[in-house]
Amino acid sequence: MSDSISTDIVVIGSGVVGALTARKLALAGRQVLMLEAGPRIKRDDIVTNFRHSARKDDFIAPYPNSDIAPFPDYKPQDNGYLDQTGPHDYKPEYIRVVGGTSWHWAAQAWRLVPNDFRLKSQYGVGRDWPLSYADLEPYYYEAELLWGVSGPAEMAKYSPRQQPFPMPGVQKSYLEQRITERLAPKYEVLTNTTGRNSVPYDGRPQCCGNNNCMPICPIDAQYHGGIAADAAEKAGVKLVSQAVVYKLEHDSKGKITALHYYDWDKVSHRVEAQVFVMAANAIETPKILFMSADDKNPHGLCNNYDQLGRNLMDHPSNSATFYVDEPLWPGRGPMSPSSIQQLRDGAFRAESAAFRVDFSNSSQVAGVTAAAIKEGLTGTALDDAIRFRAARQLSVKNVMEQLPDRNNRTLLSTRKKDALGLPVPAFSYSYDDYVEKGMQHSLAVYADIAAMMGAKQVRYSTPGVYSNNQHITGTLAMGFDEKTSVTDHVGKAWDFDNLYMVSTGVMPTVATANSTLTACALGLRTADAILGKL
Repeated sequence: MSDSISTDIVVIGSGVVGALTARKLALAGRQVLMLEAGPRIKRDDIVTNFRHSARKDDFIAPYPNSDIAPFPDYKPQDNGYLDQTGPHDYKPEYIRVVGGTSWHWAAQAWRLVPNDFRLKSQYGVGRDWPLSYADLEPYYYEAELLWGVSGPAEMAKYSPRQQPFPMPGVQKSYLEQRITERLAPKYEVLTNTTGRNSVPYDGRPQCCGNNNCMPICPIDAQYHGGIAADAAEKAGVKLVSQAVVYKLEHDSKGKITALHYYDWDKVSHRVEAQVFVMAANAIETPKILFMSADDKNPHGLCNNYDQLGRNLMDHPSNSATFYVDEPLWPGRGPMSPSSIQQLRDGAFRAESAAFRVDFSNSSQVAGVTAAAIKEGLTGTALDDAIRFRAARQLSVKNVMEQLPDRNNRTLLSTRKKDALGLPVPAFSYSYDDYVEKGMQHSLAVYADIAAMMGAKQVRYSTPGVYSNNQHITGTLAMGFDEKTSVTDHVGKAWDFDNLYMVSTGVMPTVATANSTLTACALGLRTADAILGKL
């Protein structure tokens, strides 16, 4: 084992949340060390990998996976990193590299709506947050400035703002213009708020409509964690990659004293610090805390009341696909350009899940071509089918809230280990009637949209089978007391005075917005708490 390293603050994980938190701490004059289990990567290399990949629909494929710091991969077959214990499989996609999973995201940057913070008080379901929308609003804006968020002023009616968006919304594609116009009598379709430049911003160009925002924006018009990690290093953060943290040490006085990590040569290192910040995702952070079990904490650290890893939530989705009655030619501009916000809140939430409706603008050419060939079409018939379907096929999906359920959880596998001999994550996961009612509500909305668009051949996703959106939340939930949560209102662990968590995992409810902007806002607020500013 190497000699111990000492620093003021150590941040575990270099994703966008951890990197921006580390940057803020370093700018305040603290000595900050940031550890990342995965390797460094370059945008140019990932773009090249994507261009050469035969699996353009596999957003994981361009990114380097390793036996030392593995992450889930399901194509062409499941790599088995995650252990599914049922009753439903939970198959998140995330990557372990410097910058984290936001390298291959859609950069959606909605805020939550005010009632999301008081779900229990307002509707009698779920749980309330230990802070309000007003408490988080200035930190939302701080995060938006760092990302470079673009969006329409109309979004403020759903999530009130004290300041305008840093940039106006990205220019609407023809598809978005036509959907907005045709659905206007009943549904308000708004350009999405995104970490995507509509004008040059922060030294990066504006979006030029490459239409492969996932798995990688080839020109960096779209913000991602790699940019955040670079900014952290420029602020003075020392970043060590290929450092797999596997254990925390503590004393008898409620303090974490050190951590241990393996480098990729399987050599163990020890780091001492005054403050420890857990910034891995909502699966890998509980994994580290579970692995840190000792005689005093046989079930893992921060788990005196059996809350660690529980209340796992994501955004389950169903969908509909159909041919509209005019050419829209999806594939020009961002892949997910617009959405309906109206169903994100309302009295119905007392009985049925809220949701957002998203419209896809991904190119349909490859998919419809493969389907037409499979049908046996050739020659002119094949050409006509491709042209008609690629121009007119439209897909819509929901992003469905899921209530916290203590039986939905991540824990350590008792059956599988990785190449370092560390247990892999395991899941217990299911859906309740609240989600099922929301799914039925969504189907009625899809049928309505299809009718307004003059749709033919409406195809719905398989009933009862839902995809997830990789918005992993709840496993480190903040709350009002240690018996029902893992962290307090600033993300500090109840059990340790110098252990903080910045992650989507601290969110007590998942609501209906992609989770990363909220997690960044919470992380920036936690940084202020560490610095004594709250």
